[in-house]
Amino acid sequence: MMKILLPVAGVAAAVIASTGFAAAERAVPIPAAAIDVPAAGPTQTAVFAGGCFWGMEAVFEHVKGVRGVTAGYAGGTRDTANYDAVSTERTGHAEAVKVVYDPRQVSYATLLRVYFSIAHDPTQLNRQGPDSGPSYRSAVFPQDARQAAVARAYIAQLGAAKSFRAPIVTRIEQGGFYPAEAYHQNFYDRNPTHPYIVHWDKPKVAAFKAGFPTLYR
Repeated sequence: MMKILLPVAGVAAAVIASTGFAAAERAVPIPAAAIDVPAAGPTQTAVFAGGCFWGMEAVFEHVKGVRGVTAGYAGGTRDTANYDAVSTERTGHAEAVKVVYDPRQVSYATLLRVYFSIAHDPTQLNRQGPDSGPSYRSAVFPQDARQAAVARAYIAQLGAAKSFRAPIVTRIEQGGFYPAEAYHQNFYDRNPTHPYIVHWDKPKVAAFKAGFPTLYR
């Protein structure tokens, strides 16, 4: 399902018109990860997929220690890493974000906690909110073996703790990351009145601020 790009059309606009306010969001209270990736170097990189990259980008841009966030497509091939092709749901890509962060200020496991708690719903299979299809799947793309081990262990930890009412469907995948088109970058900041942003993403950012006040900037 392609996101609505016109500011007065689509599902989000209809819902706002009928309810008068954006959807409520809250951070799911989940434990910190038991293991983490050691800090090394001035920056490290993480790649997460979890539905529309506009909201994912907006949340991670507000995390202290994050140096930059890029919206893009993970998995698939470079040749078909464009919005029109990915929206056919036949390319194998997932909408994702690449997060470059300072490991001296925020760790990989902390980013995972934000990812599972508020950046998306890890119990939704091939969908998030109004968007459906495999490009909106929940998936972590580890950048090395240490990240893979931490991500797998954290999913198992959250499952054992029954942190969510439904099973976690997040996949651990391999594949490249390809930046999305320029008009998708910083979409939240550049389009604050867009109905999709107002209805789905502003509540998510507000919930991150309320649920993780010491991490929010």
